[in-house]
Amino acid sequence: QVQLVESGGDLVQPGGSLRLSCAASGSSFNINAMGWYRQAPGKERELVAFIVNGAGANYADSVKGRFTISRDNAKNAVYLQMNSLKPEDTAVYYCYANRRGAGYWGQGTQVTVSS
Repeated sequence: QVQLVESGGDLVQPGGSLRLSCAASGSSFNINAMGWYRQAPGKERELVAFIVNGAGANYADSVKGRFTISRDNAKNAVYLQMNSLKPEDTAVYYCYANRRGAGYWGQGTQVTVSS
């Protein structure tokens, strides 16, 4: 089992920045991929960004150029730097990890972009 704990969600004004963090624990070795999804009220959960060991990162078109995903393998952590935030970025952001074909989710952290 892998446990994921997100942090960093907050209320921020349009144009502002936030950095989300996700720490993995438990059987966190051999995690081959980590990423972020989000779910806005009344909408389906969608991929935001994903990073795979030995490969590059992938981003949703809506966040390209504004968000940056990074990973610290030594800490079993993944981060999401979000710049130039827009009201449509408002959602619960979930951390995701894939270990040996099994997927794990965090509890989510709320990001609200509003003036």
